[in-house]
Amino acid sequence: MAAAAERALGKATSRNGERILGSLAAVALGASLVLSLVVAPPDAVQGEVQRLMYIHVPAAWLAYLSFAVVFVGSIGYLRTRKTRWDRIAGASAEIGVMFTALAIVLGALWGKPVWGTWWTWDPRLTTTAVLLLIYLGYLSIRRISDNPSRRARWCAVVGIVGFVDVPIVHLSVVWWRSLHQGPTVLRLGSPEIEGTMLLALLAGVAAFTLVYAYLMTLRLRVGRLEDRAAREALSPIVEPAVEVEV
Repeated sequence: MAAAAERALGKATSRNGERILGSLAAVALGASLVLSLVVAPPDAVQGEVQRLMYIHVPAAWLAYLSFAVVFVGSIGYLRTRKTRWDRIAGASAEIGVMFTALAIVLGALWGKPVWGTWWTWDPRLTTTAVLLLIYLGYLSIRRISDNPSRRARWCAVVGIVGFVDVPIVHLSVVWWRSLHQGPTVLRLGSPEIEGTMLLALLAGVAAFTLVYAYLMTLRLRVGRLEDRAAREALSPIVEPAVEVEV
């Protein structure tokens, strides 16, 4: 199974794979835009501002997905010591930080007209801010050590331990009293959302997932080039022996 996964990853990260994923992501984003702005109706209570949901929720989903990949990649590295696992984890962490920050910014834009404030120390907001700080720390660690194997071990430990905050973020609205609305899709029973809105939301999630895959292929290719350049820079330069006549 691992070999098949590596072959699939190799195809996806090829130039043809990048072009295919890029095209699919562009089409999916266009369809999501039409569904969220034209097809889906405005919310009966919040009005047009509720349309931020179609970007905010997919961004949050991408944060979960990205850090889950960091978790898997970190375990893979500790088990195999293969650099590709560390490279996957590092690439996914960078993308996850970007989408976590986007989710927080969009949440603030949504919260101002609905809650009357840009930010409040709500359990969901607080745990999400902690999640962002954890993975910013993870990316900082990747730049501390000059020893690649030591750096990868440190990052793998942080990537595994830090993932504990992901289920805490998701369940925070269930465990504690929160201004943030509870689960509407990933909940027991049927989703509490109108059908057209649900379709637009799922289209946004699918589109953002394709964007994640496309960004991963680009970052992994750059990562391979960076590793190759580092190996060449660190490799000893062997001078040909020069015979000196006396």
